[in-house]
Amino acid sequence: MAAAKKVKRLKAADAEAIFARFHEIEPEPKGELDYINAFTLLVAVVLSAQATDVGVNKATKRLFELAPDPQSMVALGVEQITELIKTIGLYRGKAKNVYALSQMLIDHHGGEVPANREALEALPGVGRKTANVVLNIYFKQPTIAVDTHLFRVGNRTGLAPGKTPLEVEKALEKMVPDRFMLHAHHWLILHGRYICKARKPECWRCPIAEWCLFEPKTPLPRA
Repeated sequence: MAAAKKVKRLKAADAEAIFARFHEIEPEPKGELDYINAFTLLVAVVLSAQATDVGVNKATKRLFELAPDPQSMVALGVEQITELIKTIGLYRGKAKNVYALSQMLIDHHGGEVPANREALEALPGVGRKTANVVLNIYFKQPTIAVDTHLFRVGNRTGLAPGKTPLEVEKALEKMVPDRFMLHAHHWLILHGRYICKARKPECWRCPIAEWCLFEPKTPLPRA
């Protein structure tokens, strides 16, 4: 991920104002991946790498009907998993990872998804970002998963400038007030996905533009 044009870091008071505004607009933000339980959430997040949530949801609808738990996923086998998710990018490698992580959950965790980052990251296809998403959404832990959207927003706004996703994650942990930590991940990813877009941020309708340090702000398009 390449950092956006370097900006100064926001003041703590401005960061708090930003998250207060996000909370005012959407007090209980939700992720856009469909899931049934901790296991299906984990699988959905693994499949979402370099794919859209909409595309993942289309593929997992049938997959989760057939295999809502590690045991039934292993029973499907790699070939059938591959066939069910072939509309998703990198589906062959992802199918192998889903099968392998399911087997590992059975062998080492009694078929349950562990609620700690170290154990999650030991699973095939699961990195820090995926682990943080699962810990945040299902286990309600105040983690922040830095994807391309969060990386961009953190750098562009001045909330959390950093050269790597981990730097941005650590910076956000310092900047986000404790009372907003649980939902910070969702607010930022949705903001980056729908308003603070990569090629042309829609600054004219941005609810946090008054605090954002990005310049020049994108003007309202002419009719």
